[in-house]
Amino acid sequence: MLAYSLRRLLISVPIFIASTFVVFLMAVLSGNPLNKFLAISPPPPPQTIEAERIRLHLDQPIFERYWNWLTGLFRGDFGPSTESTLDIGTEVINRYGVTLRLVFLAMLLALILAIVAGVVSAVKQYSGVDYTLTFVGFLFLAMPTFWFAILLKEAGINFNNAVGEQVLYTIGDSSVYVAGGAWDKVLDIAGHMILPTVSLALLSFAAWSRFQRAAMLEVLGSDYVRLARAKGLRRGQVMRKHALRTALIPLTTVTALDLGSIISGAVVTEKVFQWQGAGTFLLDAISRDDVYAIMAWLVISATVIIVLNLVADLLYGVLDPRIRYA
Repeated sequence: MLAYSLRRLLISVPIFIASTFVVFLMAVLSGNPLNKFLAISPPPPPQTIEAERIRLHLDQPIFERYWNWLTGLFRGDFGPSTESTLDIGTEVINRYGVTLRLVFLAMLLALILAIVAGVVSAVKQYSGVDYTLTFVGFLFLAMPTFWFAILLKEAGINFNNAVGEQVLYTIGDSSVYVAGGAWDKVLDIAGHMILPTVSLALLSFAAWSRFQRAAMLEVLGSDYVRLARAKGLRRGQVMRKHALRTALIPLTTVTALDLGSIISGAVVTEKVFQWQGAGTFLLDAISRDDVYAIMAWLVISATVIIVLNLVADLLYGVLDPRIRYA
């Protein structure tokens, strides 16, 4: 397993380099970070603009800039920001901590709902429950991320107005000031996570539940499940120990592949609920043509996706003992 993991990581290196170069090229060609000086009236002295040009490495060819950024990355240097006081490395790590708690909690909730809905739909195929869960799944599947997030935010505001107090938080990832100790701060953060998590989770659940239903139906019709039932094993035991375990393999694959979509969905969700996470960090970086800040977001996102896809591959062996890693 260790050798397999190392091979997978080595395979990811050229993919990582190619993807970062393409994004770097697109970011560099998309705008000029010195435009903010040209918009000032009167403009600053040419010496100031030239100094900023050198600080941002704009005096270097694109390939040299990329190589210097890539080699600096291994030293922990994410490069200079267009905001001279901004430490890109510290800021993106802090912001990603906020985003990852949203992404992981949303994934956990979506997985639980998808597994339950998929299994129930498969066991009660073509029943009223199956048709209801299918309708709900396609309903959420058809909703755009930003529209559903705005809908939930408005529903939260209306609910707070109806009860006359702040029950559902609709702005920010935490309160500016929280009276009390650590437990009160945890409750405050948890309260701010409810609506964004539900928004992100339900849209993922919709697609995953359909995969889980299809996988469960296929497994229930397999020979070894019919043999287990013929031997007299209880239905619950067959479902739990034999059918469900194998049916989770396709869902594991889909979850790993959808991780990038979930992170991009978190960008939109954070914008709607005004979270100060990695999504807002990326949008702010794009708005000011901050190439190195954009690349920092990409590096952290790519690392998370690569690691979790590796974890998903390793989970295959846990779910199905027949799978061996050479």
